[in-house]
Amino acid sequence: MKVAIVHDWLVAPGGAEKVLEQIIECFPDADLFSLVDFLEDRRPVGGKPVTTSFIQGLPFARRHYRAYLPLMPLAIEQFDLSGYDLIITSSYAVAKGVLVGPDQTHVSYVHSPMRYAWDLQHQYLREANLTRGPKSWLVRALLHYLRGWDSHSANSVDRLIANSQFVARRVMKTYRRDAAVIPPPVDVHKFELCTHKEDFYLTASRMVPYKRIELIVETFNATPHRKLIVIGDGPEMAAIRAKAGPNVTILGYQPFKVLKDHLQRARAFVFAAEEDFGIVALEAQACGTPVIAFGKGGALETVVPIGEARPTGVYFARQTVVSMLDAIDRFERQSEQITPAACRANAERFSAAVFRRAFMAEVTRTIAASGWRLRVAAAERVEPDLATGDLGWPGERAQGGSWGR
Repeated sequence: MKVAIVHDWLVAPGGAEKVLEQIIECFPDADLFSLVDFLEDRRPVGGKPVTTSFIQGLPFARRHYRAYLPLMPLAIEQFDLSGYDLIITSSYAVAKGVLVGPDQTHVSYVHSPMRYAWDLQHQYLREANLTRGPKSWLVRALLHYLRGWDSHSANSVDRLIANSQFVARRVMKTYRRDAAVIPPPVDVHKFELCTHKEDFYLTASRMVPYKRIELIVETFNATPHRKLIVIGDGPEMAAIRAKAGPNVTILGYQPFKVLKDHLQRARAFVFAAEEDFGIVALEAQACGTPVIAFGKGGALETVVPIGEARPTGVYFARQTVVSMLDAIDRFERQSEQITPAACRANAERFSAAVFRRAFMAEVTRTIAASGWRLRVAAAERVEPDLATGDLGWPGERAQGGSWGR
């Protein structure tokens, strides 16, 4: 069986690239395609050669590949995948729009529908200062076109897989299609449990508007006796650094070793974004560190709140300073109910081995439904010690050793 794997773009390692890495583990002989490939760290692609689109050779593509968004639907359709039996797309933009034939099986792992074209369009326009004027209407016209193309492209997918129950609901709303739920893998083995916590809070993220790092900094400015450490870089770095009070330390980008050290020692990890999933919150829990999270989106599936069995953190209801302060106060009053062991156990439900087992099972079912069968060699790559019953299928309660809430 010939397998093709298609990923939107390869620029910097992130959560989507961790998923891609595990998909390649499942299908090591697959050919890999991406709109552009400027990835310096080659671990997510396993050293594979990557077939890229014409966007790779366009001016300034390395730094401004997103500027070619209007060309991306055309570019993704130019990949000739006619010689493949199974096509797997890893999609948060246009990858699932590859052209496939009636005798091919197409499985798409959807990290999110195209957020800026669908339910978050108005938020993105506000953050980009594009709410008025000729440029605003030009962008709105482009997004209108992308919505139509994106909706149509979902018709060629035999099986949609979402990374969370939250995204599965968005998939249903956007494409009117059911999606299986397989959460992204967490490299639990790279994080050691640490039971000794120090007196500081931590957040780590790209500094872009929807991550709400500025809100976290404002909250800790309002409570100067608490210390906050911020790890990460991005377009909002200068504004966030200028706003930080004396109790807030901005470290900028840090290598993995430094990030892990802070995740292990932090009193709690603060997570303010409405994420599709949010791997870093689980990486903190893998270190035994509780999470204070905005109670919406993927965090509802990865953080077990105080009041439930084996809690791992607390939620705040609104993205405001007052609401976040209330959550921090509740955490400090009730933190003895949260144990490092419970945090670690919760993170282990999302290990890479569990992801591979679930992903292969879903692909196998899809191929069987399409009249194909996986070759034995591929099936044998699945970890034999992981029984399906250990997976905890979506829809069960999070603290019960399962995915989803």
